[in-house]
Amino acid sequence: MANQGICFSPFQTGLLTGWGLFSTLRIYAGVPFALEEHWRRLSMDGERLHVDLSGLWPEVEAGFQALVEHNQAQEAVARVYCIRNRGGFLDTPNPRATDLLMLTRELHRWGASARLRLQPHGRHAQAPLAGTKTLTWAHNLVLVEEANAAGYDDVLLLNERGEVAECTSANVFAVRGGVMQTPPLDSGALPGVSRKVLLESGSRYGLRVEEKTLWPEDLWEAEEVFITSSTREVQAVAAIGERELRQGPWTGRAAAAFRQVVQEYVAAHTDAAPATSGSAQREVASH
Repeated sequence: MANQGICFSPFQTGLLTGWGLFSTLRIYAGVPFALEEHWRRLSMDGERLHVDLSGLWPEVEAGFQALVEHNQAQEAVARVYCIRNRGGFLDTPNPRATDLLMLTRELHRWGASARLRLQPHGRHAQAPLAGTKTLTWAHNLVLVEEANAAGYDDVLLLNERGEVAECTSANVFAVRGGVMQTPPLDSGALPGVSRKVLLESGSRYGLRVEEKTLWPEDLWEAEEVFITSSTREVQAVAAIGERELRQGPWTGRAAAAFRQVVQEYVAAHTDAAPATSGSAQREVASH
């Protein structure tokens, strides 16, 4: 698979219209962390967006094994794209309903903390496809590019009700009364895998983690605020707009719990991981 060339077509409807899905993973010691959870989310989004992923799981498993070995991606970031081939104005016969595009690249250094720009109406919670991670991602990239130009690291998105939803590529947590609270999915937030790890595993490490509707004022008054994603893991938020936020021990405790879950997962999957080292930025595609 690693030796196949990448061949795109102007009649590949998902490529030119953004009709498809993607997910970002972190590879630890040659193991794609929580790959099953990422595929579960992709499959759920595929049902909502009519992107047929049936029969592709074996290709995904084999593809990641080939990527790690071929790219020597022992510690790396990975992406899997699911691109719909049929339908729409560009519809042409194609033997495959969906193509996979998979790649690895070097790790991004996020820094100890992030400064967020506040964006009202950044998410539409009541939209029919809210919470899906689609190839149509340009609106998020524009917001991040503008935020970076203004000296911020990411954007805190509010929904149409003024509630906190998420960042462009991360979920948000506020620590209030010693409880780690994150907006529910009906806020318009994506069901992040790292978010799910803390919600489901936090209690094993003495953390109280729950879903809770949050407003900007809740973040101003919080003991701490942090964000989570596959590439960041757990990152403190130092400021939102011009407001400096309090810092404390809770973000570190969440990070330690997350790392413990990663270590347990990697240990359980090490026998299946190729023995490679280093990282690279090459691609593998399946058609």
